Amino acid sequence: MTTQMHLGFVGIGRMGAPMVERLLNAGFKVTIHDRQPAALKALQAKGADIAASPRAVADVAATVLVSLPTPDIVLAVALGDDGLVHGKAVRTVVDLSTSGSQAARSLAEGLAKRGIESIDCPVSGGVTGAGKGTLALMVSGPSARFEALREVLAVLGKPVHVGEKPGMAQTMKVINNLISVTALSVTSELMLMGVKAGLDPDVMLQIINAGSGRTNASEDKIPRFVLTRRFDFGFALGLSAKDVRLCHEESEQLGMRLRVGEAARLLLNDARDKFGDDADLTEIIRYVEEEAGVEVRGKAAGEK
Repeated sequence: MTTQMHLGFVGIGRMGAPMVERLLNAGFKVTIHDRQPAALKALQAKGADIAASPRAVADVAATVLVSLPTPDIVLAVALGDDGLVHGKAVRTVVDLSTSGSQAARSLAEGLAKRGIESIDCPVSGGVTGAGKGTLALMVSGPSARFEALREVLAVLGKPVHVGEKPGMAQTMKVINNLISVTALSVTSELMLMGVKAGLDPDVMLQIINAGSGRTNASEDKIPRFVLTRRFDFGFALGLSAKDVRLCHEESEQLGMRLRVGEAARLLLNDARDKFGDDADLTEIIRYVEEEAGVEVRGKAAGEK
């Protein structure tokens, strides 16, 4: 199958580039497009073909994957004047972005008018997971199409089908992201509280990770990117704020109030406003540090 299947891929960013490389290494023929020519050159050297537009990708590939930053960009790439919907070959579009359920439904409706199936397949696991092929892939759309794409998706990580309706996977993704941001927010605040009270941050993490307070934030983000003062987890505050906004918008449509989630959203937005959209997500702790007047710095930072 891999030697016969021609894939398209639009959006060669920090997540898209390693995913394309994995598909190439697995033996798929891949045609790619991005607005930044520099992003394409390294993958061209590894065997990818370059197309001049999304439509040009869809002219040669029956299955096109997209990994893009915002819902508006996803819809423009898919349904715009030079979009995927006008391609001669495309039959399936797989949206790997976090674009929200409403955008997923709009995407599916727009593509269906041309007989193209839409699969929403947001991913979780960050740049590291994209490179290692260990992403969690949440998939919604027709079961038969999911099964047909399983070999492709398995190259990127572990795909789980969450439902038939467009948008269901996007709902799962924004829920996951708000849980993750909330865990990072409260862990950051309480690590800071401990340091200000005189506790050693490395010792704090040993105890937290051996007990009931353990989360991905305490096991991965805080020790690797905060205690080291690297702040290079690889996901931007602005994109995280977008994801959290999408979750709150969906909860409002369902008539629900997310009280704890709203507190995390406020801290995230304050940090984004302070440090800018492009600052790393793990820099959320720096906002609290400036208020408290202390830093959460581990032994590894002093050894640099």
